[in-house]
Amino acid sequence: MVLSPSLISNLGLLAAALSALTFFPQVLHTWQTRSANGLSGPTLAVGASSMILWLVYGVCEHNTPILLGNAVNLLFTLLLVFFKHHFRLLGEPQKPLPAPKA
Repeated sequence: MVLSPSLISNLGLLAAALSALTFFPQVLHTWQTRSANGLSGPTLAVGASSMILWLVYGVCEHNTPILLGNAVNLLFTLLLVFFKHHFRLLGEPQKPLPAPKA
């Protein structure tokens, strides 16, 4: 099966759009609750590092879908990092995690 270049490009743009939406619900939830307790700093750092590398790759390959998706995700990830530190400085209540159910 051979796909046309325009179909491949459209698939890439759709994937980029969906990828860009990945972190939006978390950003919205964190903003609404004013709590970032459940966010893992190391996970955010590794994710941001990965997105930066994908951005470099996208630039080198002149790949717009990869650039767009990862640029938006990096922005959302950096926003979550900001929220994590900002809400902590504002005295975010430290809620203990619930015990796992047996």
